[in-house]
Amino acid sequence: MRLTVVRLGIRVGMSLAGILVGILVSSAVLSRFSISVTAVVEATLLFWLIHLGVQFLALRILVREPSIALAGLLALASTIVALLIVNGIVSGLTIRGFSTYLFATVIIWITTSIADVTARQMIRSRRRERRA
Repeated sequence: MRLTVVRLGIRVGMSLAGILVGILVSSAVLSRFSISVTAVVEATLLFWLIHLGVQFLALRILVREPSIALAGLLALASTIVALLIVNGIVSGLTIRGFSTYLFATVIIWITTSIADVTARQMIRSRRRERRA
């Protein structure tokens, strides 16, 4: 039970970190993407919740056996859906223009993918340490 909680903590923590980094990088490199300091936390948490919900709906209900390519496309689609919703709800976040949405989606998708891979590596490393 304790190991499952630790694994869940690693995955959640890295997922939140990936979203946070993606939002901050988007704000830094995209001139038409701006976010206030207070909205960063709200946007990160809300994005994470929406992204989880959309991913669950897509991967568990709509698609029975996703391939790696389909899972990647669904992750990209859930990223843009979450970004659109978060932009509509969080008052300190402003995204202007289709290209800004597109680039921000790709940036956040990349950072969350890197965070997911990193979380998996951390979990595998912990397993190897326990076995040794």
